[in-house]
Amino acid sequence: MMDLGRLRALHAVAVYGSVGGAADALGYTPSAVSQQLAKLERETRTTLLEKRGRGIVLTDAAQELVATASKVLELVEDAELRLEEHRGQAIGELVVAAFATAARGLLPAALPGLIDGHPALDVRVVEMDPFDAVTAVHRGEIHVAVVHDWHNTPLALPEELSRLKLGTDPADILVPATHRLAGKEFVRATDLVGERWICQPAGTICHDWLVRTMRKAGVEPEVAYSVAEYQTQVAMLARGIGIGLLPRLGRGPLPPGVVAVPLQPAPSRRIYALWRTATARRPAVAVTLAALQAAWAERDTA
Repeated sequence: MMDLGRLRALHAVAVYGSVGGAADALGYTPSAVSQQLAKLERETRTTLLEKRGRGIVLTDAAQELVATASKVLELVEDAELRLEEHRGQAIGELVVAAFATAARGLLPAALPGLIDGHPALDVRVVEMDPFDAVTAVHRGEIHVAVVHDWHNTPLALPEELSRLKLGTDPADILVPATHRLAGKEFVRATDLVGERWICQPAGTICHDWLVRTMRKAGVEPEVAYSVAEYQTQVAMLARGIGIGLLPRLGRGPLPPGVVAVPLQPAPSRRIYALWRTATARRPAVAVTLAALQAAWAERDTA
């Protein structure tokens, strides 16, 4: 009989494309994963991995075994879910992912109730960009993720995922107090021509939103300062550097020297909780979603 742990290791290599990636996902060392695969090869009397350049590829036999392993792991997960559902208690490990400002502005209100109210629940938190979080939830690495998107930059979701809208988060243009726009009642995209932006790196939702919004107004934004962390952006603005667009969730009070100016049409991002539909009946997922909904009313917003 084939060992379940070894099948899981092979399946992880197929999903993540390397022994190192599988090791990171499983929480093992690369050496431990390699040992599991070597034992599985001896157990099946089949060559499962072949070297190609500096990497490895799965053989045809390994691909067939991976397909079977996927079904077996799904059955095991279903059995675990049924047992937890039968107990009716939130137990076991529960990994929550959230983007930076939700981790700061939402999770501090949600976590205490989960931790104190469900002592058998082992809550873990990972800060993660929404694009990465969708992939991690789909793979089963994350149980619940807090993500966001914008109306002109929707977040594509696999069919296997479900989502719950928590609310909307308005965003403002932030400028130094000495900036020409600081005293305006509101600004439009055309008022921002020629400005040097502080923005999150390319490939993030906020960056994509900025580019699409400004291009729609016939303006190509100049992202002069690529900065991932919002508080760093605010610190630069306080020194008279650039302009930015920052949502209110987790933003906190603005320091002296930084002014928020509304943008028209008013932008807002939509905040969601995501989970794998197959895990919806798990009590741990249900209580986490409830905690996030309750925390939304207490969120730290500007």
